[in-house]
Amino acid sequence: MNDLSIAALILAGGQSSRMGEDKAFVLYEGKPLLQRVYEVAAICSQKVYIATPWPKRYQTLLTEDYEVILEKEPNQGPLIALSQGLSEIPFDWIWLLACDLPRLEPAMIQHWQTRLTVLPDTILAVIPQTKSRWEPLCGFYRRSAYDHLQGFMAPGGRSFQRWLSQIPVEPIELSEAESQMLLNCNRPDDLKP
Repeated sequence: MNDLSIAALILAGGQSSRMGEDKAFVLYEGKPLLQRVYEVAAICSQKVYIATPWPKRYQTLLTEDYEVILEKEPNQGPLIALSQGLSEIPFDWIWLLACDLPRLEPAMIQHWQTRLTVLPDTILAVIPQTKSRWEPLCGFYRRSAYDHLQGFMAPGGRSFQRWLSQIPVEPIELSEAESQMLLNCNRPDDLKP
């Protein structure tokens, strides 16, 4: 990837209230959701980080080849977790992932990553887009986006959609098949293949 450094940051700190149990452990086709996402992240990045307030909770699901980002402000949303990741992870790009994306395809993600090598430095994120809505929990964020994110969050900004509308973003236009890959699992009915 042309000396590009990419780390994956998997978000595993939500309350999973609509699912009724910790989504990370919920099985999809016989495998826990977090394990599925982790396996793709390990293929498509140089290092995998898990953002969670529970540093030991997922040890039984994953190999030892990951690091925990202990959430300093748990249950405050994914934008806070991204901010912490951008400040702590020493890679050029962070691939931010929800832990409930069981349909990710490594080949498609690697294809998206090739775009990162040819972008001008002014582009701060590369995000899939469906219709006019960003899919920020499977997006790539340049480390230099940190200052912009801090400026947005300082007065209380917490909306990914609003923040992304204020910074230079390269959209990944999705085909119907690609958009299916980004369907997350919020309720038990979402687990049907």
